Amino acid sequence: KTEGAIDLLLTDVIMPGMSGKKLADVLLAERPGIGVLYMSGYADGEIATHGILEEGTAILRKPFTRDELMRSVEDALMAATGKS
Repeated sequence: KTEGAIDLLLTDVIMPGMSGKKLADVLLAERPGIGVLYMSGYADGEIATHGILEEGTAILRKPFTRDELMRSVEDALMAATGKS
């Protein structure tokens, strides 16, 4: 728990114990409006096929560069605030 502002959740899609989607659902219930950025080394089709994330959800593909991470974080924050 933190009392400070959380602007973005950056989480792997598949983790031991809890999926990134479940983590995002829990955090968004407590702090609506934060950005969520998923990352994964799995293919889009594999994630959608297993029902982990809805098709069309933005995912940062591993491995990624620093520039790709920065762009994806910026996009996720803008999406959370409704800016484009």
